Amino acid sequence: MCGRFTITRRDGNSLAAELGVPADSFVDYRPRYNVAPTQNHFVVRIKYENREVIPATWGLIKSGSKDASMAAKTINARSETVDTRGAFRDAFQKRRCVVPADGFFEWTGPKTARQPIWFHREDSRLTLFAGLYEAWQKEQGVWQTTFTILTTAANELLESYHDRMPVILADRDADDWMDPRAPDPHALKRLLVPARADLLIATPVSPDVNNVDNDSPDLLKPPGQMSLSLRSG
Repeated sequence: MCGRFTITRRDGNSLAAELGVPADSFVDYRPRYNVAPTQNHFVVRIKYENREVIPATWGLIKSGSKDASMAAKTINARSETVDTRGAFRDAFQKRRCVVPADGFFEWTGPKTARQPIWFHREDSRLTLFAGLYEAWQKEQGVWQTTFTILTTAANELLESYHDRMPVILADRDADDWMDPRAPDPHALKRLLVPARADLLIATPVSPDVNNVDNDSPDLLKPPGQMSLSLRSG
């Protein structure tokens, strides 16, 4: 699955350049070291043939929903059933997106001493998660965009930590995935496969990741080093 992730680029301009979106796409950007379910993030979609960044909250809520009670249960969508399950079917057909990140966490060890592992690219490039997005009317006249991250079977690196992993798209495949005019969305399921085993490396990091309120660079330090456990503001 994918229950926490990071996006640690220092500034929005460099992130915009990597994603191929306008330089002013990240006016309020700040690095995140522990993005958790139901928190705010952003996704990339294609609109009028160009990539566009839109703010979104993690946990997909269908259009027409009366409340956000399902959000925590829809942070991930299984790629095998995403085109048939009611919670995701419409978004799969019409609202596919990419969720930019540069790593994600899984855990190992006993429940009383869970050790977080940060999975990321050794070359520090972005990991583009396949996602879906929806907008729902949170209150009269107020619409909120939400998203989910697609998962697939774990590859050889991940399988000893979890049986699922997020779908990571190559940049050349991201536009195909996001294209709202794709004539046959079902054909895009060919992209929803495990990443090759050598794409990512596994790095043990601070147990302070376990607290969703913690969000600082110290979280990515090796366990045992001094950690400030700074809380996000």
